Amino acid sequence: GKSTLMKCLFGLYSIDAGEIRFEGEPVSFSGPLDALKRGISMVQQELDQVPERNVMENVFLGRYPRRGPFIDEQRMYLDTLEVLKHLSIPVNPRDITGKLSVSVRQLIEIAKAISYGSKVIVLDEPTSSLTEVETKLLFDAIRRLTADGCGVIYISHKLGEVFEICDRVTVLRDGMFVTCKDVKDVTADQIIAAMVNRPLTNRYPPKANRPGEVVLRVENLSSYYPPQVKNVSFELRAGEILGISGLVGSRRTELVETIFGYRRKAGGRIVYKGKELTFRHTSGAIRHGFSLVTEERRASGFFPMLNIRENTIIASLRKCMNRLGFLQNSRAAAITKQSIDALNIKTPSQRTLIRDLSGGNQQKVILGRWLLTGPDVLLLDEPTRGIDVGA
Repeated sequence: GKSTLMKCLFGLYSIDAGEIRFEGEPVSFSGPLDALKRGISMVQQELDQVPERNVMENVFLGRYPRRGPFIDEQRMYLDTLEVLKHLSIPVNPRDITGKLSVSVRQLIEIAKAISYGSKVIVLDEPTSSLTEVETKLLFDAIRRLTADGCGVIYISHKLGEVFEICDRVTVLRDGMFVTCKDVKDVTADQIIAAMVNRPLTNRYPPKANRPGEVVLRVENLSSYYPPQVKNVSFELRAGEILGISGLVGSRRTELVETIFGYRRKAGGRIVYKGKELTFRHTSGAIRHGFSLVTEERRASGFFPMLNIRENTIIASLRKCMNRLGFLQNSRAAAITKQSIDALNIKTPSQRTLIRDLSGGNQQKVILGRWLLTGPDVLLLDEPTRGIDVGA
């Protein structure tokens, strides 16, 4: 309920009971614009930008500086440049937003919130796609803001960040307040126990898998469209978990997208069980037992206007069809229930729109979808982004 609570504060949701007091006065915001005018801004968990427009237009969206009847582009450029320099973000205000990496776009959203000169800034999972260097830049900016008297509400699942940047910590569970303590008075284990309602002694269970023969061999793989993958090679064994690490911009995402057939292969070989494969489309990869959980679930992971059942079965429609090729709701419901039970997905019903779930439960639905296909090779791109320690 963390994001939901903050959306009530920001005017995105209407509250049913209780009150919000801001600077000693009860307030009720009619919408985000009302909250922004009063001095409250929010960086939401999922990016909400106009990717076709440039950085400065996104920063000043809805409040463009004017010179008479015209937009003052020079002033907008200089003001954006100032706030970007303040956060040490190495971006040209005229760069097209959609061509930037997820991490840089996240920093731009934070710069936008700061540019309002707000008295309270809500940061919802701000470091979910940032590197350590970028996280340090963000923390430096937060310290400057609080030194100037700005209040910061910082939502995070990363307990190390809570202990580094926060003064007090409030724990919610299932939409209910659990506890509020000074950070100096609690330990990480106590916070975890409050979050999941039990001691979590086995955060990283010992692996019982035993890697077998090589099933996937990637040799000198390259892709066409920039940003490009160049001459990447590795081997994956049956039953093995192979980690791929690198800084933001190191082409990890582009690598798995090329393997999955989302990006066009420019050179090299993908050899699966001794047979060379070339996927012209993702459907070919799926037919051969490949699955991909993408980095940005909102942009490329699910269909926001469809419900949980539809998002779960979308890659396994044949399992839900009768002999005549018609979709059977009873089969679809049974398969979806199996996925919900196996992954402990918290949802009112299968008919709930996936966009109405928390980020962690959305991710579980996506993972459940691909597990239903019975994959031989499961590609996971930043799968724990925005996921709490219990999930």
